[in-house]
Amino acid sequence: MKRLPRTLHPLAWWLWAAGVATAASETSQPVLLLVLIAAAAYVVAARRAITPWSASYSAFMRIAVVVLVVRVVLYVLFGDAGGNHVLIRLPRVPLPTSWGVRIGGPLTAEGLISATEDGLRLGTVLICVGAANAVASPARLLKALPGALYEVGVAVSVAISFAPQAVVALGRARRARRLRGRSERGWRAVRGMAVPVLEDALERSIDLAAAMDARGFGRRGNVAPMHRRAATSLTVVGLLAICAGTYGLLAAGSPALLGVPLMLAGAVVAVAGFAVGNRASGRSHYRPDAWRGAEWAVATTGIVVAAAYVVVAHRDPATLDAISQPLRTPDVPWQLALTSIVAALPAFLAPPVPRPGSRSRPVPVPARARAEVAL
Repeated sequence: MKRLPRTLHPLAWWLWAAGVATAASETSQPVLLLVLIAAAAYVVAARRAITPWSASYSAFMRIAVVVLVVRVVLYVLFGDAGGNHVLIRLPRVPLPTSWGVRIGGPLTAEGLISATEDGLRLGTVLICVGAANAVASPARLLKALPGALYEVGVAVSVAISFAPQAVVALGRARRARRLRGRSERGWRAVRGMAVPVLEDALERSIDLAAAMDARGFGRRGNVAPMHRRAATSLTVVGLLAICAGTYGLLAAGSPALLGVPLMLAGAVVAVAGFAVGNRASGRSHYRPDAWRGAEWAVATTGIVVAAAYVVVAHRDPATLDAISQPLRTPDVPWQLALTSIVAALPAFLAPPVPRPGSRSRPVPVPARARAEVAL
């Protein structure tokens, strides 16, 4: 049966991207990282709508390349001289040994590959964040915030909308330079566009926050102080527990209590805080985003990929180790590589995106919301 086009819930996209980013942070194997990058790129190509923020993915790709290059350059200038396979010896600046820093000196194959692996890992995480920004609407994500987090909604709107607004501002600046007969490429063009782009993006993000504040976003009605304190306490404690549990999962040698048990307990407490905050806020949503089977499927793919990498990192960390220490031919764990392909399934599991001029399937509006809109 052909599925009708509709917009997927933005939280499902962010859960998928967070899972893929978690998997990337657990390994330095170049082959696995490239598979994750390919999966994220395929999903973006298949499910990216024609929107202003969808163009941010290419910007994140460029940032990832810059991060990789900068990491290699930093190794060439200041990296250690570990390794036996010396490629080239650069002029070295004499510095005290106690400083633990060198400038110049021998460049080894082990150090160069290690720097490339670190840059590729960080670049993969950035690409996953860019993928979430490209397929998920920041405005709809902000709309889906629970009532307990309405107070920070204005600040979140500035943070989330800055990157998409910067991409849109860059396009306007390039068109303006073309109309004036100036070049839009090269270092001089970058210098001429950097300040206007950053200023325009930040100004538009602040204007959005001011418009939200003027419309009363984030303001509470008559809420009992007991309910307000309970919602705030439960939310803060739950989020702190989730952060501690995530550290326990990602950090090697951490106590067992800081892993899955603490993260699950924190999730339960945070959900309880959100529930209390939603009940106390007394707000309703007009045509709220639906959470259906497609959302569960997309979110599950990211969770499955992250869980597979975390389990392997704790049971057999040598499988995910770098290939530079010692220098060797990579032994690709094909089972984990096939598991990484699961990250590309949202390209088929998510419904088609609505095209310009088409209408997505309407979402049922709760009776309470219809009554408030009528009033």
